Amino acid sequence: MSLLLYNFFHLNLAYSAIAESDRLRVIERCYWPLLNLARKHDLPFSIELSAYTLRVIDELDPSWVRELTDLINNGNCELIGSGYAQIIAPLVPSEVTCKNLQIGGAEYERITGVRPRIALLNEQAFSSGTIPLYVAAGYEAVVMEWDNPATENPNWNPVWRYFPQRIKGSQNSHIPVVWNHSISFQKFQRYAHGELTLHEIVAYIKSHQCSDTRAFSLYGNDVEIFDYRPGRYMTESQINGEGEWLRIAALYAALLEEPKIRFIKTSDVLELRGSNQADHLLRLESAAQPIPVKKQDKYNVIRWAVTGRDDRRINSRCWRIFDALRGATFASQDDWMELCYLWSSDFRTHITQERWDEFQDRLSNFEQKWAGLSVRPPVLKQDFPKTNIVHRRMGRYLEIKGQNLFLKLNCSKGLAVDEFRDLTVGDLSAFGTLHHGYFDDIHWSADFYSGHFVFQSPGHHKVTDLVAVEPDIKVTKLGMMVTAVIKTPLGKVFKTWFIDDQARELRLNYRIHWNEPLVGSLRLGYVTLNPAAFEAGNMNYQSHNGGTDLETFTLKENIAHGAPLSFLLSASQAVGMTSGLIATGDRGKQVKLQIDKTQQALVGMVTHQGVNGQKFTRICLSALEHDDTSKPNELSQFETEIRYSLGPFIS
Repeated sequence: MSLLLYNFFHLNLAYSAIAESDRLRVIERCYWPLLNLARKHDLPFSIELSAYTLRVIDELDPSWVRELTDLINNGNCELIGSGYAQIIAPLVPSEVTCKNLQIGGAEYERITGVRPRIALLNEQAFSSGTIPLYVAAGYEAVVMEWDNPATENPNWNPVWRYFPQRIKGSQNSHIPVVWNHSISFQKFQRYAHGELTLHEIVAYIKSHQCSDTRAFSLYGNDVEIFDYRPGRYMTESQINGEGEWLRIAALYAALLEEPKIRFIKTSDVLELRGSNQADHLLRLESAAQPIPVKKQDKYNVIRWAVTGRDDRRINSRCWRIFDALRGATFASQDDWMELCYLWSSDFRTHITQERWDEFQDRLSNFEQKWAGLSVRPPVLKQDFPKTNIVHRRMGRYLEIKGQNLFLKLNCSKGLAVDEFRDLTVGDLSAFGTLHHGYFDDIHWSADFYSGHFVFQSPGHHKVTDLVAVEPDIKVTKLGMMVTAVIKTPLGKVFKTWFIDDQARELRLNYRIHWNEPLVGSLRLGYVTLNPAAFEAGNMNYQSHNGGTDLETFTLKENIAHGAPLSFLLSASQAVGMTSGLIATGDRGKQVKLQIDKTQQALVGMVTHQGVNGQKFTRICLSALEHDDTSKPNELSQFETEIRYSLGPFIS
């Protein structure tokens, strides 16, 4: 029986560290050798590139596109799609992903005459909510990494990696998946760069053989790293003097001589769906890993959300443009194309200063076109009739009571929430502060607050708003407002609670004026659940990750999205919150946090831990994290509002 090897090569001229002046050189040194190798050895390569990259190649070197099209028409190669631009679908509105896939499909067909059957999930960032979008776009299957979802699902049979399976999506949707393998493509790269010998890489590939026919991904990643270095890292190796494409050609020549190895296109893997090891319906996401991506833990979704040079700010600006576009009847296809381009992942990682400046100019120009057209009004400008709210000061606490809500704020700790009760739901506090010693465990003996922020920078003391304040209290037509000015070592923070008793809602407004460029982690709006108010065995959290449907994650195991991976990497996961909502609780009731993504494109983080038979459950919002892509940026004009409420589980 045969080991069927398939490859897909990812081409990206928008690569964050490639200067536009270097694009022709990349085509010459990286893209032509790929097609020449396919032609010379009659290899069935699968080639994936965004429609934007295809357009740029067609403008710079149309002969390359003609050669690709000829190889496709002759059956040697196939085209794998990914959309017009390389956007991270779990972090953007579903309408943007739909436009990205729609425009991309039309552009592929216009330029090559072919509409791809299979799509690569960009950066292999997956969420169940985005699967219906790919199905609606006409894709028959997707390519996704095996390794990370498999780690979170130890009950999976390891043999399933060699066969196509089905991914479970929202709306009872599903789609076939062909697996990519990070370990395999990293070994391929190491061999090409001279770190492994031909004997070592061939032995590794043959280790995946068995007595049955199975398929395995030999390579599924970038092409721009062979005989070219984009200059992303100080640790990049020198180009191998033997010639990296020559080494790759030698590998394929050796594998072609192996009697039990055969090369196929990526789409040919779907022909194995009749095997009893294939076509299992799998759920890839988990509570600990709501948005799995490719490669090791350090490569996770926060790198496109709240790190980089200023991801949060540029994402927020894109959200505002989107808000204007979807409300405008005169928005053209070119406008949507430009927004997809501006939301590309490549502007959110290791981008050069020159390309960053060009991007900022382009974003500003497009932003000016749509300035003032966002249709979403600021929340605080809504008017409500005055309700019967009373307050009293009890030592360090400020107690506020209306007909529906009871709130207890700690004036010694920056107006942190000590208790929040919705009296229409029950008498127990739903969230607030778990005081020192609540858990009979020395490792969990701290105070765990709600409604505060924490900023941490490597090598520095943490900065919080947990300081003594004298609040200013006003009762207006809008309800009750409690305001404090927090003085921190970095500058002032203005904090306002608004209690809307009629709507049974709290609103927390932060205005931060820190002029010093910072690298670190800023998390705010914490909610620490009262364990006594919820069923310990029935906990969950809900949010949207790029789809139209709410995704529900059952909390059974210990998870900590915000736990640091190293001194360099401040977090391992995040929740996209693409509708602006994250909720946690049990199947009866939940605490809901809501934000306006056009104001600040924050993401959510969940912690759930068992402590001596009790459950510690907490959520927060992240405005800033640090990783290998981070550059110092300011928080001088940062303002956001977080809305809190208690309501039924959203079924």
